[in-house]
Amino acid sequence: MDFQPFIRDIVDFPKPGVVFKDITPLLQNHKMLLKACDQLLDMVQDQKVDKVVGVDSRGFIFAPLMASRLQAGFVPVRKKGKLPFSTLKASYELEYGQDILEIHTDAIAKGEKVLVHDDVLATGGTAKAVCELVEKLGGEVVQCNFLIHLTYLRGDEKLNGHQIRSLLQY
Repeated sequence: MDFQPFIRDIVDFPKPGVVFKDITPLLQNHKMLLKACDQLLDMVQDQKVDKVVGVDSRGFIFAPLMASRLQAGFVPVRKKGKLPFSTLKASYELEYGQDILEIHTDAIAKGEKVLVHDDVLATGGTAKAVCELVEKLGGEVVQCNFLIHLTYLRGDEKLNGHQIRSLLQY
């Protein structure tokens, strides 16, 4: 399936020099939304998944859908100060700045198999921080899966050999 026509470039967002990959046209088309979810699930294949971690904020779109279909729990990883319970924190670098992510300390049990999902893999800072949080809680990252991988930013190099899958590469 060709998802590329449903991704639009927004130049100089959120700051000059950045070309933002906007997935909202894909989300607005119910058939493409379902096909993207199906193909994201196909990338997981037959791996056992106990939890699907969705990354704030666009990772929250597909991660719960995949968790439901995988009969797994959904875990949100949020930006600092957004989760109400005790959290574990990780700071990270992203393409246009620095931030802190948090996960609930009881979100993942030791030995659980975890699928990490976000909309875009860019510089890899966000995904690396999420994997570190999962592993600090005792989870095993079985795959990092994305709608889009910006290969020219080489973010995959920060993911320490974790399996990476994406529907689109730029």
